[in-house]
Parts: sequence; C-alpha cells; structure tokens
Amino acid sequence: MTRSEASGAFGTRRRVWVLWLVAAVAYVVDLGSKLAVVASLEGRDPVPVLGSWLELRVQRNPGAAFGMGSATTIVFTLIALAVAAVVIRVSRRLTSTPWAIALGLLLGGAVGNLTDRLFRSPGGMRGAVVDFVSVRGFSVMNLADWAITCGGVLIVVLSLAGHEPGGARAPRERTG
Repeated sequence: MTRSEASGAFGTRRRVWVLWLVAAVAYVVDLGSKLAVVASLEGRDPVPVLGSWLELRVQRNPGAAFGMGSATTIVFTLIALAVAAVVIRVSRRLTSTPWAIALGLLLGGAVGNLTDRLFRSPGGMRGAVVDFVSVRGFSVMNLADWAITCGGVLIVVLSLAGHEPGGARAPRERTG
C-alpha cells in the first residue's frame, strides 16, 4: 500500500468515526431526553419554555410528522431500518467530514425513533414515538426528529453545493 493509499484509508476511517460519534451523541441525547420527559412530564400540563410559543408537551405519536400515517406505524419502522442500512453502506466510502456529520445526525435520529417503535407500547415495530417539543402552530417533535431534519438539510446543502460523500466536488455543468 502506498503512502497516499494509506492516508486515504486513514481519512475514510477518521470520517467514519465522526459519523459514529455524531450518531451516538444524537441517539444518547434523544434517548435521555425521552426517558427524562416521560418520567417527569407525562400526564401533566404542558410546561411553557417561551410562553405558549414553545412548550414541553408529551405526546405519543404512532405516525410520522404532524401525526400523519398513524395507521401505518410499521412502514415508518421499515423506513428507519432502511435509512440506517443506507447510511451504513454509504459510510464505507465516506471521506467528507460534513457528510459524516450529516449522515451521523440522520442515523442517530433514525435509530432514536426506531428504538421507540421497537420497545415502546404496544411494541413489536408498532410502538409510538415520544414527542415533546411543541412549537405553536407547527408540530410536536422530539430531538431525534430535529437531528433527522438538521441532517437532511445539511445533505441538501452539500448536494446543491456539489459536495459528494467521497469528498470530491461534482463537476459543474457549463451553460451556453
């Protein structure tokens, strides 16, 4: 193995560790927040954080964002499994730190909500996700949802800027 090949292999491993670290932090923060919220706030009145604009309001959500698809919980479980599998597959050729962060957020959030789907009542891939961050007029979400959203936005920004997970910049097309 040449020095540049060894350097490239180390760079990929280093970026994969960034992905795993970001995913682990996102997952642990999400899981810890859900455990704390369920233990201390479930069954209680909402707790205002910024007046009525931002509240902590515990809600069990069997569906997706905005409560859509509550009858198809198993579909969201399968989507989370697919997202995790795709992120793990893409991580093999990952050399970009920004992509590692974006994919780590996506993976940590997906696994956070997947944990709820597998282990919360009623269980068996049909569990309801614990949501608790209520933004007036918008939605009630959890920290996994925020990680997925931030990771998704970063992926869009990186893609539009022409950055690829392998670290290369996509060539720009010339117009007329």
